[in-house]
Amino acid sequence: MPLDPQVKAYLENTASLGVRPYSELPVEEARRVMEEGAGPLFGPVDAVGAVVDRAVPGPAGPVRVRVYEPPGAARPRPLLVYFHGGGWVIGGLDTHDGVCRTLATRTPCVVMAVDYRLAPEHRFPAAVEDAWAATAWAAEHAASLGADPARVAVGGDSAGGNLAAVVALRARDWGLPLALQLLVYPVMDHRFDRPSYREFASGYGMSREDMLWYWGHYLGPDGDGAHLEASPVRAADLAGVAPALVITAEYDVLRDEGEDYVSRLHDAGVPVTLSRYEGLIHGFFRMPGTIARANEALDEAAAALAAAFLPAS
Repeated sequence: MPLDPQVKAYLENTASLGVRPYSELPVEEARRVMEEGAGPLFGPVDAVGAVVDRAVPGPAGPVRVRVYEPPGAARPRPLLVYFHGGGWVIGGLDTHDGVCRTLATRTPCVVMAVDYRLAPEHRFPAAVEDAWAATAWAAEHAASLGADPARVAVGGDSAGGNLAAVVALRARDWGLPLALQLLVYPVMDHRFDRPSYREFASGYGMSREDMLWYWGHYLGPDGDGAHLEASPVRAADLAGVAPALVITAEYDVLRDEGEDYVSRLHDAGVPVTLSRYEGLIHGFFRMPGTIARANEALDEAAAALAAAFLPAS
């Protein structure tokens, strides 16, 4: 379908202002630009019961996390461990504050956002190791978060969706049950030749060049992009991983690799739902202040989490 009118207006305004893509910026400037733009893009945020910053043990020292408690006194609550997007290079706890607040209140559940190490200072697999360490810690210490260790899910957008998928694979192999993996336009493969990469290479927000820039920083000159913990769509066996909701955007270079992962999960007998948002672009999930239909995806994600967290009948 045609571009959503609000998306079209956003892209035209960005172009008229001469906003440079992240791939043309020094890393520190790209991080600053994303952080400064996050608030206006998201708009008003939900009020939660409490927000607590803390640190949990990681493989290279403490990993910062931010814990969001939904309003209300009922405990224990389900737990979502969330990994932010930003190509493993930019983004952080503040850029995804609105997303985490929304999922906490609309599900409702405790959300633990993970401030994993970023590239290029910390290349693959540093982000994976931090993501796994934080998830394993959260499952073991769920009671300290007011959460139920029997109702844990992982989620993330873009590079964070990649990390959530990899954590779900590790969780299967290590015997950690997960209720759901919420993957929002996830990065799933170190390849740039699928049709969506050709169709939407430029002019739709995140470009092919941006993804090359992200992957280059993440892997470095010697990294293995074919490694299943970099490209989880290449995992030999997906049977037994957590059920999934995969959200994609029509005008997104990453669309096809996310939908290929859905096909692989389905073929492996994993319960999976694909939800493609027609007319929308990469990044829309954290843009309800600019793109109203982002709220549809946030509501869908919260509803899927709530359903996954229901006790087995």
